[in-house]
Amino acid sequence: MTMRFKCLGKDTETMKTLSKFTRPALFASAMVASLPAWAQEAAGPIKAPDAAAMAGMVDKGDTTWMLISSALVLMMAIPALGLFYGGLVRSKNMLSVLMQVFMIVCMVAILWVTYGYSLAFTGGNAYIGGLSKAFLAGVSTSSFAATFSNNVYIPEYAFVIFQMTFACITPGLIVGAFAERIRFWPLMLFSALWLTLVYLPVAHMVWYWGGPDFLPDNPTDYGLLWGMGALDFAGGTVVHINAGIAGLMGCIVIGKRVGLGKENMAPHSLTMTMIGASMLWVGWFGFNAGSNLESNGLAALAFINTFVATAAAALSWVLIEQLRHGRPSLLGAVTGAVAGLVAITPASGFASPMMSILLGLAVSPACYFFVSTVKGKLGYDDTLDVFGVHCIGGIIGAIATGIVADPSLGGQGFLDYTQFPAVAGTYDMGAQVITQIKAVLVTLVWSGGISYLLFKGIDMVFGLRPSSDDERQGLDQTSHGESAYNM
Repeated sequence: MTMRFKCLGKDTETMKTLSKFTRPALFASAMVASLPAWAQEAAGPIKAPDAAAMAGMVDKGDTTWMLISSALVLMMAIPALGLFYGGLVRSKNMLSVLMQVFMIVCMVAILWVTYGYSLAFTGGNAYIGGLSKAFLAGVSTSSFAATFSNNVYIPEYAFVIFQMTFACITPGLIVGAFAERIRFWPLMLFSALWLTLVYLPVAHMVWYWGGPDFLPDNPTDYGLLWGMGALDFAGGTVVHINAGIAGLMGCIVIGKRVGLGKENMAPHSLTMTMIGASMLWVGWFGFNAGSNLESNGLAALAFINTFVATAAAALSWVLIEQLRHGRPSLLGAVTGAVAGLVAITPASGFASPMMSILLGLAVSPACYFFVSTVKGKLGYDDTLDVFGVHCIGGIIGAIATGIVADPSLGGQGFLDYTQFPAVAGTYDMGAQVITQIKAVLVTLVWSGGISYLLFKGIDMVFGLRPSSDDERQGLDQTSHGESAYNM
């Protein structure tokens, strides 16, 4: 999911921004933009370019990569997440999980273009954007979105699509925490409200900013956490901590599954789970490397970091199982892989490959402890370990980003976008780690508190849980009148 920036183009908001500059400045920008590339480089970057100038700053390779990345992230939700979760539940609930994930994607896609994109990625205040681009007003083939480089833009539609896929998968992740025991329509209502009240504000706080060509003249045009200096390359806070803590609130409010600890609740198809996990891994390259918004060396760095951190985390998990149980399991391998993917997400464009391997090795023991020990001790029924893997893995990755991004450890540091053109900022590991912790706490409090209230409110009004008889029969039949397997 990515980062912090403002979309600009031929719309009312943009023209108001451009009106602040003199006609000679606009004329000079247009003249420079019309020059050959070598001449533009000699003249230097253009400050606050207009839409016409932006059109000459779009590279087809970047656009192609963003569209491919968007398709990869959509694949993560459907079919990958559906298969991963579906294989982990009992066969009588397989279709219910597939239906929940599939329909959340459909609903959120519509909400995103209706008002979600505008509230997340337009100026407003530090917590939420405005409605100037509701129903995609002003978004066209001639409007553009900023990247993280001066004078580099992508079509705004490409950015809308990419961010839409992040919004679609995030509430789908929550489903795993209370799988096998939630009614379909109350879940859909929760997902719509959660997107509006939790996801959009957090995305705005973490990823919205004025863009490298405009921020120097609008130094307060950013979301709360971006302004604090929090680093989140692809969604450690926005996606994983956000969804993970919401899942915990859900399984606490809804309660435990009927028969937990007395009946066999083993996964019905680890084959499907492995297929889903593998597709998640492939799709995650779009998730992380696509978050760079440009097809360049930094995207390649995020790509290789995603690869090696995941591999290290899977190895780490099965080694723990070997030591504790005397044999490794496929379930442990794929769970470790997902933990590694979660942990590297916020750090993927900041860390070096070697530090990414260390992060992958470190995250599995922590997640394993929460999944195997803490869950049982505290007594919450997190069906598919959404909290133990996504929230805990996201917290570790988010805080560790402050360490692995340090240039002294081979990290990328950060750019100071208050300067034009942007320059490398002075990195302070201790201060950055503190900032990362603050970002984690804000996300936990915001998402956890609102999610709990949403679950309680919907439960009181509509009821979240099916009857015990319906739950025992299975949600495939009682909620949808279908069966995954007719044999």
